[in-house]
Amino acid sequence: QVQLVESGGGWVQPGGSLRLSCAASGRSFGQYIMGWFRQAPGEEHEFVAAVGRSGGYVSYGDPVQGRFTISRDNSKNTVILQMNSLKPEDTAVYYCAASLRRSYDTDIYVWSKYDHWGQGTQVTVSS
Repeated sequence: QVQLVESGGGWVQPGGSLRLSCAASGRSFGQYIMGWFRQAPGEEHEFVAAVGRSGGYVSYGDPVQGRFTISRDNSKNTVILQMNSLKPEDTAVYYCAASLRRSYDTDIYVWSKYDHWGQGTQVTVSS
């Protein structure tokens, strides 16, 4: 059982940066694959990024490749999403998610295949 709380969202102009944090409760954070998803109004949850249990494996969705960076600090039970060069189309509610799966298959890209989800933080990119 783990609870996830996102923070760091807000408003930023195009080209700006935001740093999202996800704090996880419990003592087993290092056992989870961690992911970030986002949802725009009327849209499905879209995969943003994922990081493996030790931080060595990372994966990004095509729309954010080269602009976002996911990382984790297992000593602090925290996963970070550094968002640079933000675009208006990045506007969405961003969620962190945790998975106990042991393989890095296509399930890491699927919202419903994760085991725990946070409540989200709003990111708005506009002039």
